Amino acid sequence: MGVGGGGGQAAVSAPAPVPAEEAGKDAEEGGGWTVKAKLIAAAVLVWVLGSAALWVFLHSYFRHAALRKAEEALVSMCEERARMLQDQFAVSVNHVHALAILVATFHYEKHPPALDQNTFADYTARTSFERPLLSGVAYAQRVVHADREGFERHQGWIIKTMKHEPSPAQDEYAPVVYSQETVSYIEGLDMMSGEEDRENILRSRASGKAVLTRPFRLMSNHLGVVLTFPVYHADLPSDAKEEDRVAATAGYLGGAFDVESLVENLLRQLAGNQELVVNVYDVTNISNPLVMYGSEVPLGNPSPSHICMLDFGDPFRKHHMVCRNKPHVPWSAISTPSGVFVICMLVGYIAGAAWSRYDNVKEDCRKMEELKKQAEAADVAKSQFLATVSHEIRTPMNGVLGMLDMLLDTDLTSTQRDFAQTAQVCGKALISLINEVLDRAKIEARKLDLESVPFDLRSILDDVISLFSSKSREKGIELDVYVSERVPEILLGDPGRFRQIITNLVGNSIKFTERGHIFVQVHLADHSNLATESKVEPVANGMNGHTDEKTAVATSVSLNTLSGFEAADSRNSWENFKLLLSYEKNEMPYESVSDKVTLVVSVEDTGIGIPLDAQAKVFTPFMQADSSTSRTYGGTGIGLSISKCLVELMGGQINFVSRPHVGSTFTFTAVLKRCDRSAIGDSKPVMLHPLPSSFKGLSALLVDRRPVRATVTKYHLQRLGIACDVVATIELALGVLSGRNGSSLTSMKQPCMLLIESDSWGFNIDVSLRSRLLEMKQNGHTHVLPKIILLAAAESGKLKEHYAVDSVITKPLKASALAACLFQTLGIKQSSNERSDNSGSLYGLLLGKNILVVDDNKVNLRVAAGTLKKFGAKVECVESGKDALALLQVPYKFHLCLMDIQMPEMDGFEATKQIRAMEAKANEQAVACDNSEIDGATRAARWRLPVLAMTADVIQATHEECTKCGMDGYVTKPFEEKQLFQALQKFLDPGMSC
Repeated sequence: MGVGGGGGQAAVSAPAPVPAEEAGKDAEEGGGWTVKAKLIAAAVLVWVLGSAALWVFLHSYFRHAALRKAEEALVSMCEERARMLQDQFAVSVNHVHALAILVATFHYEKHPPALDQNTFADYTARTSFERPLLSGVAYAQRVVHADREGFERHQGWIIKTMKHEPSPAQDEYAPVVYSQETVSYIEGLDMMSGEEDRENILRSRASGKAVLTRPFRLMSNHLGVVLTFPVYHADLPSDAKEEDRVAATAGYLGGAFDVESLVENLLRQLAGNQELVVNVYDVTNISNPLVMYGSEVPLGNPSPSHICMLDFGDPFRKHHMVCRNKPHVPWSAISTPSGVFVICMLVGYIAGAAWSRYDNVKEDCRKMEELKKQAEAADVAKSQFLATVSHEIRTPMNGVLGMLDMLLDTDLTSTQRDFAQTAQVCGKALISLINEVLDRAKIEARKLDLESVPFDLRSILDDVISLFSSKSREKGIELDVYVSERVPEILLGDPGRFRQIITNLVGNSIKFTERGHIFVQVHLADHSNLATESKVEPVANGMNGHTDEKTAVATSVSLNTLSGFEAADSRNSWENFKLLLSYEKNEMPYESVSDKVTLVVSVEDTGIGIPLDAQAKVFTPFMQADSSTSRTYGGTGIGLSISKCLVELMGGQINFVSRPHVGSTFTFTAVLKRCDRSAIGDSKPVMLHPLPSSFKGLSALLVDRRPVRATVTKYHLQRLGIACDVVATIELALGVLSGRNGSSLTSMKQPCMLLIESDSWGFNIDVSLRSRLLEMKQNGHTHVLPKIILLAAAESGKLKEHYAVDSVITKPLKASALAACLFQTLGIKQSSNERSDNSGSLYGLLLGKNILVVDDNKVNLRVAAGTLKKFGAKVECVESGKDALALLQVPYKFHLCLMDIQMPEMDGFEATKQIRAMEAKANEQAVACDNSEIDGATRAARWRLPVLAMTADVIQATHEECTKCGMDGYVTKPFEEKQLFQALQKFLDPGMSC
């Protein structure tokens, strides 16, 4: 192979000999080639020069655009920093003002004064966190010369100047009497002995505002200013005259303000990628500006800058903030023109190299063929991998579901049966999830098609409620479903995908709801539109028109909801719900005359809601509301995006209304088709879950103070054929039962059960309720005492022991669980036709049949044998293909063989091939023998044993391989009764014998 390959390579690479005629022709064209080469060179030169000119033009354009943008950004950033600097300075001024009010209150308005040095020092030290930018505060008292001697005698020290010398005589003084511990060294110093301090004191008491000194170095070596605030004996009006302010002045509160630290903290908070240089100046004397922060760069520096005025509250002093941005050439001004230049060069190169590419086409085609073969092999490997993964996951699930099915055939209490059925529903949901993962290839190829089969919408919703019933009980939230009476019982569509949408929405609601309720409603589109068209509110960003999160949270909505908590969408109010109920009672005709039915499904919760900034990306795959959501609540963020795609495939739309801290309401439409029971045939199989008819004609009385919840409970009772009346309290219920106060029953029949919501149940009410019912019976007001049933979200066993009630129905309500509880409570025996299902026909099909089951998994063998024996079959099990071949010898003693595919030593495919080969050999011998010597029962047409694959794979390639090796069909694990009946019906006739 290596020799052949090397020879081939040499043959390709060796140049072929040039004929003499072609060489002469090339020589003749040599002169013309020189001219052509010159033209090509000239064209290349022009192309390069043109590309260079284009580079210069683009560079100039992008540079000027970037500089303009940088100037605009500089102005915006500088204005923002100036505004925040003023705000933070104003906060510190307010704290000093508050301290001045404190001094005026406790030093001058209290007799004797309630403030001294120790108290002031202790208070200012404890509240220093409010003034982080003030290195210290002190209070200087105003002392006129006539009071100096008495003041010094009272204080025990003499007034000194800033140089710590006795203060000379003057009209008035401002000695520091109270000081913070950090500036205690200034105690006793006359603040008016300094020229600038005296000027500030005079200005502050005349204006009544805080005044500043010019910047100077603090003890921390930072630049700062002294803030002075006047303290008055009494409150002055805002329009007080200057002489009134001077006369009312009691003292002065001052503090050293660290301007440099303030600006540094501000810039640290707003730190970004921009190289921004900030300087703050005191420009009271514009000819000699004083630096308060930053390097001493003159204001007239020609570098790009922006000047913002700063208002620190002192009308005398002027301050500026100067922001500079270091000029630089933007990268886009170089990269973009260079990229265009490179593209131009590449275009020229591609045009020049186009002819040379022709020789490589054949080699590329050869490589593409090789890659095609590799891709096909990879696709086969992928299918095999998916088949293996499917088998390994579905095999233990087959055991789980099979054991649950066998458990359900035993004697169980209603609660145990409900638990087992819920576990079975969850297992089936996991199997459907595995199917969705294995269908990923169809989704990527845009080949995901919807089924069109009859299904019971209400049964699907009951199954979804079962999935989340335990979680809702753990959280103590109401989980209910309501389907309009006008929605047809049987619809034509894809039940699996419809269930997937509802499961995703309810699952999200369960995950994000900690209190309140989750309410699923299904109505016809025409009725839903009529109920809301007169009260439609604008919906913007999913917020009912609210553009502000605080406004959205505070908007008051009627609390007459399922649980009493506020709901997000005000259109789902009790008033609209009553309109929908009135349409049903009035038998309002459906407007559409076609066989299509447009449903409106809403899932309402009172959870945490969706943040406003995350509502635009709710339906984006793998997106969460924020990073904390995935950590706190988990999830992949793909459920809503999948639901949106499925809704659109059903011809509908999905939207939502969400308000943070209130809840969310997701609403979608789906276009399905009507389907009558008479039209259901073998071509359209449907799994119906008929409800028992034993309760028809019974009546009940419901006590519930919430009308929405009462309507939902009444809906479930009416599904069982029970007429129901609703009252708000137990007192009203007793009045209805006794006929007092004109109360009467709409059902015109004495109720046999009294259902009471747990929140209507009072303390020790069970004893008083039973005593009053007995009294009513003795008085002849009622003939039969109704059964007292409590509706609660807690475990029924515990509540039944605690309260003296006949039964407790655990929420959430669903028709099957409600029926099971009523059968037990009312003592009604279930009729045999209500228990029958598809298992009856399967029993007749399998009764007395010998079936061989081949599987290497003992649990699967046990499940398969138990299922088949339940329907009367005689089952023999083996664990390998070799053992099956040992038993399957002509003449057969089995009617059917169920064969697993993946088994050690010999898989199902190989075993089936050998079975067919053995049958072919036996048939050939039968044909060759004389008919007189062969019994009629052993003719050639006899030996064809039906072999069905028990496969956990749902890959099309696996099904094709089953047919190819001679199998007659397959049953997907875990199999159900309906599926098993359909697979065996054409092979096992009740009249056939061995």
